Amino acid sequence: MTAVVLPAPRPVAARRSGASLPAQVRWEARKSLSTRSGVALVAAATLLAPAAMVVAAASNTAFLDSATGPVVVTGMLSVLVLLALGVLSTAGEWTSGSVQTTYLLEPRRFRVLAVKSLAVAGLGAAVAAVAAVLASGVLALMEPSLAFAGRAVLMVAIAGGAFALIGAGVGAALGNTPGALTGVYLLNLGVLPLLQTVKPALADSIDPGNAVLDLARATEQAQSVAVLVTWVAVALVAGAAMTRRRAVQ
Repeated sequence: MTAVVLPAPRPVAARRSGASLPAQVRWEARKSLSTRSGVALVAAATLLAPAAMVVAAASNTAFLDSATGPVVVTGMLSVLVLLALGVLSTAGEWTSGSVQTTYLLEPRRFRVLAVKSLAVAGLGAAVAAVAAVLASGVLALMEPSLAFAGRAVLMVAIAGGAFALIGAGVGAALGNTPGALTGVYLLNLGVLPLLQTVKPALADSIDPGNAVLDLARATEQAQSVAVLVTWVAVALVAGAAMTRRRAVQ
């Protein structure tokens, strides 16, 4: 009898069954808007800038000959709210314990942080842009002589994405929602303004809010970009490092 030699089986490449990165980012963005706190933050950020513009215009504030300053200043009020959106996207899961489910679905922690960062950056930029457009509309109604500040709207949108990323990084680093929220707002609303009174030159060189205003006014461009990039990078690197080391309980 002649022996039959069967060919060796060819290795089959395993394919990941998980969702693609864009799909995960869309899902994460929807998740941020699926809670009452997320919806409340987005609503507050959207309406705060135009509301502040109404108050400023009604108080006969002198806007000089440019809408850039008022739009950026009122827009930054909305941007500050978006810090909390970033914090909730990362620290919220550690506080509630839902991070266990997240890491079961996607065990790669850096990918989870990257997805959350992309989602909150896009959401923050979109919300900030809408808020700035509404504030510009209010200003145009109150001061028809002022032109639409398109550059200011763009800079506020960039700030919205950057500040949401800073919040996400701090939230990931601390893993505790109350602690992260206290830290980011104490720094931005307490430490930096205090430093402005003691060391104004130093405060101007590190304050991300001032960097956004300088970008909108087309002054100190390189330094302003460096300030924003540094804030985002430090927050995200710290978040990634602590996320990697933290045990899931």
